[in-house]
Amino acid sequence: MNGVVVIVAYRPKLGKANKTVELVRSRVPTLRNEGLVTDRTPTIMRARDGTIIEVSEWKSQEAIDAAHKNPNVLAIWSKFFAVCDCVPLNTLPESAEMFAGFEPIAD
Repeated sequence: MNGVVVIVAYRPKLGKANKTVELVRSRVPTLRNEGLVTDRTPTIMRARDGTIIEVSEWKSQEAIDAAHKNPNVLAIWSKFFAVCDCVPLNTLPESAEMFAGFEPIAD
């Protein structure tokens, strides 16, 4: 079974940057408890405009599909949507750079 590495960009709503980082840090542990992601440690970083980027690995495309029906996953996603918007990675100016660089966020 092949994993799927995903990159997600979360643009915090006004005044919600800290809460967004807190939720991003809790996302993979929640997904891991549900058996949906691998043991790979996620990378969390910040774009120049304050968008939070996370790189993580799902166990499979089937795991991603299962997440859309999982009540515990849906509950955390509703918390995300209250504090941030998911945006396409290509909306970040860094994505146009040959070597896109971001500020690491400590664990």
